[in-house]
Amino acid sequence: MQAQATAKFVRYTPRKVNQVLALIRNKRVAKAFEILSFLPKSAATLVEKVLKSATANSGKLKDFSNLKVKEAWVGNGPILKRMRPGPMGRGMPIKKRTAHLTIVVSDAGVAPERRKKIAAKNVAAIPAVKKDVLSAAKK
Repeated sequence: MQAQATAKFVRYTPRKVNQVLALIRNKRVAKAFEILSFLPKSAATLVEKVLKSATANSGKLKDFSNLKVKEAWVGNGPILKRMRPGPMGRGMPIKKRTAHLTIVVSDAGVAPERRKKIAAKNVAAIPAVKKDVLSAAKK
């Protein structure tokens, strides 16, 4: 099951938010919260808030041990254009950027069919001598 949360028109530049998102992509939610709590960036509080919302949307806010951050991306929002005084009475433009942030969490478990394939692949990689020992141990 997937759940997502979105924060729109936030007053953080997308580049700075993306630096934080790069640290939590494809990580378990518990590990992502741990990383965000010790990260010395101002955008970490925003990302933590949106991640908490995404876990709540999944219905597993109390026990999110099997949730994983599947996708996390940030896009450009509208740019607020302001003027600031410059030399000789001129106006210097300032661009105040905004961002749209989306985080998707999903169940992180591997499908049972996939587990069987991985186990069979690992047994095939073992040398022939060890296979005889394994087959004798199973009997």
